[in-house]
Amino acid sequence: MKISIITASYNSEETIDASIRSVLAQTCKTLEYIVVDGGSSDGTCDIVKSFSEKINQFTSEPDAGIYDAMNKGIQRATGDVVGILNSDDVYANTEILAKVLEVFKDPEVAVCYGDLVYVSPTDMHKQVRMWKSSPYIHGSFLTGWVPPHPTCFVRREVYQKHGAFDTSFPLAADYELMLRFIHCLRLKSFYIPEILVKMRLGGASNKNFSNILKQNIEIFRAGRKNSVDIGTKYYLGKFINRLNQYVSAARISA
Repeated sequence: MKISIITASYNSEETIDASIRSVLAQTCKTLEYIVVDGGSSDGTCDIVKSFSEKINQFTSEPDAGIYDAMNKGIQRATGDVVGILNSDDVYANTEILAKVLEVFKDPEVAVCYGDLVYVSPTDMHKQVRMWKSSPYIHGSFLTGWVPPHPTCFVRREVYQKHGAFDTSFPLAADYELMLRFIHCLRLKSFYIPEILVKMRLGGASNKNFSNILKQNIEIFRAGRKNSVDIGTKYYLGKFINRLNQYVSAARISA
């Protein structure tokens, strides 16, 4: 069984080296690595090219945003399972992909995910938020539950059958996709109860109040698109979950 990992990048020279190294350090031997760059004007492409012998596919061209780049990667992937690692994230250890492939030995599993820790943009050892997920219970999406997308792995045939990211949601296409796959289609998911990814704070969806507001509006629209009522219960639950993430990180750091 082969796994394809996709990294979408754009002017990521400060972080992409660590991301690439975390993928290439994986003990999994059946790995395909694809980097899709949006036409970076900094040193990103030079860094990626320095790993050219170990990266299976690399392209750099203008795109319509990060989800468009991810869709390009999914279209090019040949693995049985597809994972996406952002250009400023890293895998928590070298065994992550091997553990993921063990999960997918069960032919009924369509999606798997785990926990994520947010770290300081300048110090990846400094934990700021701890996103601890849980096994999925149907209906949880209506109460603010959602798995951390950087930890999600999906069978490629699921993308082929049910589509990839809807780019009409520039800040919440990952939410819409997980809502569609896990809640609406009820595809079988599996939770790995450990940290799979370290993610730097400062992503597009939460870098300022304006983007947070836009993302929440998109989440509401994603619910309407999929005939799911995203209401007060969801946003209250999301707020409580967010507070718990900071509290959990503080306890771990203490």
